[in-house]
Amino acid sequence: MRAPPEDLAQELEALGIPLGSYDFQPLDAVRRTIARRMTDSFRDVPHFPLQAKIEVDALLALRSRINTAGEDRISLNDMLIRAAALALKAFPTANASYTPRGLIFHRHADIAVAVAIEGGLVTPIVRQAETKSLADISREMKDLAARGKAKQLMPQEYFGGTFSISNLGMFGISSFGSILNPPQGCILSVGQPEKQYRFRGDEPYVATVLEATLTCDHRVVDGATGARWLLAFRKIIEAPEAITDPSPVS
Repeated sequence: MRAPPEDLAQELEALGIPLGSYDFQPLDAVRRTIARRMTDSFRDVPHFPLQAKIEVDALLALRSRINTAGEDRISLNDMLIRAAALALKAFPTANASYTPRGLIFHRHADIAVAVAIEGGLVTPIVRQAETKSLADISREMKDLAARGKAKQLMPQEYFGGTFSISNLGMFGISSFGSILNPPQGCILSVGQPEKQYRFRGDEPYVATVLEATLTCDHRVVDGATGARWLLAFRKIIEAPEAITDPSPVS
């Protein structure tokens, strides 16, 4: 922390923030890049959110069985990456990017995952996630996240994803929406699963529910396309046997 430049100190003084009442930290390259990209995205991309409540009891039970039986420790995020990739292959029109000259439909689900680092975040990519097993995804994400936090990723490991996932559940956040990461057409935001009362007909029951928000670029993904993708994702999560199938999805 240090004193701000003189002209900035004067600007703050004019706003009623006197010198000596705060600490100043200059923006580093990471924070400047994040600020520029997110400002451009929020200003220039016509985006809209779609929200769904998804029961995850079957998914959590499956994860428990996998982790009890095997050596690899599978996280909820690993399962969400695999499920998102399968849903993108089922509805490839959601796996798309906008350009002024035409739409780009990606052949593979390259899933970027937001990882918090000192001074900002980085989005390492699990490439062709639809072709990888849960164990493969788990090992790859552990490596990418560790090197991301150490700022050791190569540019090709965090540039060029086709779809993003941001999970703030570990911070106790139940629901939120994210700013798009251009040129990706969608980003999925997931919160902390929580116990909720639900009804099956007139009969109440308790379920563990995850709130998911899909933010879409309306130039490439319209409401119906986004809704179909979110429905496919929910069906995979609520009946998760397909997540464990290591067979590549064409």
